[in-house]
Amino acid sequence: MIVNFETHASNERTFLSWVRTAVAIVGFGLAAARLGSRPAPPWSDVLLLVSGAAVIVLAWARMRHVRKRIDRAEQLPDDSDPAEIFLILLIIALFVLLGSFAIHVT
Repeated sequence: MIVNFETHASNERTFLSWVRTAVAIVGFGLAAARLGSRPAPPWSDVLLLVSGAAVIVLAWARMRHVRKRIDRAEQLPDDSDPAEIFLILLIIALFVLLGSFAIHVT
């Protein structure tokens, strides 16, 4: 049996929800731009894909950091500055992704 299985599973579900969100925004943005009356500029395709990749990479880094904290033998306090920084960067990257979506579609 995996030690702290429920916590690890929750951590991975959180990571996968970030991935699903990024993939959905990028996919919807690319599809919506193709359905529009005028073609989107190529640089907005790149911006949309890069910002989506940034969200996924930051989500992966946060998941790995939290996984290491879960596996530690000693009890750690909930106030982890690196985990909070990862979350703030992830939220910023999500807003960049949403902004690039708006640029791409309009």
